[in-house]
Amino acid sequence: MTTDTAIPPTPSESLECMENGIIRKGEYSRNGDFHKNLDPNWSYYPIYVNKLEVIDTILREKKAYQGKILDAGCGEGVLVEKYHAEGWDIQGFDMNYASAGVREGSILNIPFENNAMDTVLCLDVMEHLLYPDQPKALNELGRVLKPGGLAVFSVPNLAHFTARLKMLFRGRLLRTASIGHHPGDRPALEYEKLFEKAGFQIQQTVGIFPTLPPIYRFVMKNPAKSAGLLRLLRKLPFPPYVHFQVIFVCRYHPVK
Repeated sequence: MTTDTAIPPTPSESLECMENGIIRKGEYSRNGDFHKNLDPNWSYYPIYVNKLEVIDTILREKKAYQGKILDAGCGEGVLVEKYHAEGWDIQGFDMNYASAGVREGSILNIPFENNAMDTVLCLDVMEHLLYPDQPKALNELGRVLKPGGLAVFSVPNLAHFTARLKMLFRGRLLRTASIGHHPGDRPALEYEKLFEKAGFQIQQTVGIFPTLPPIYRFVMKNPAKSAGLLRLLRKLPFPPYVHFQVIFVCRYHPVK
C-alpha cells in the first residue's frame, strides 16, 4: 500500500486514469487494483496475505471495531471495504487512489480533524517517504489520533537476516525494493526508535518471513506456494528483526 512518493515521478509514474469514478495514479495506473486482484506469483504475495491475517487478529483483539479507524495510505481500500462490510467505522485515504470508499489525500497533510480517530493503520507506507518526511508523517498520524489511541505500523526490514548475510559476506546492500520505490528503507530497529520518538509507545512486535537463506530462496522462487509456510513460521520464536517484515502495535502518547 502506498502514499507519497519521495522522488519526482517519471512520466510513466505521473499517469492518471479514471474509470467508473475511480482515480488511479502511479503504480495503480500501471498495475490496476493489484491488492484486490492478487497474483499468487507476485513475490510479495505470501507476505501480504500473512500481514492481513496478523492485522485482522490485532484489530479484533484490541476491539478496534468499537471506535473510529483510519487506514492511512490504504491503496485501493482493501481493509476499508472488508471492515466496512462488517459494520466497522473505518475510513481510508491514499495519494494515488480515490474511489467511493477511499479519499484522495497525503499522509503529510491528512484530511481529517485533530483527535478524530481511535485507531490508525499505517501499513507499508513509511518506506515510500523521504527520510525527512517520515517524522512529519508520524506527527500527522499523532494529530488525528486520540491520546492513548491504537496505532499499527507495518514496515519492510532493511536488516532482515539474509540482508545481513549479503552485507557481511558480499558487501552488498540487499534492499527490500528499488531505491526509487522504497527511498525511506530502514532497519526495523531504526523505525522502532522513530516511532517511539514521535510518541508511539510500542506494545508488541510481530515478524513475518524470517529470511534464513533456504527459506528466503524458496519463498522468492515459489511465492504461490509459500503463504502457508510463512503462516507456520509465525508460530516459531524467531526474533522479530530477522524477519523481512515487522509489524509494530503501539499506543500513542503525545510528546510534551
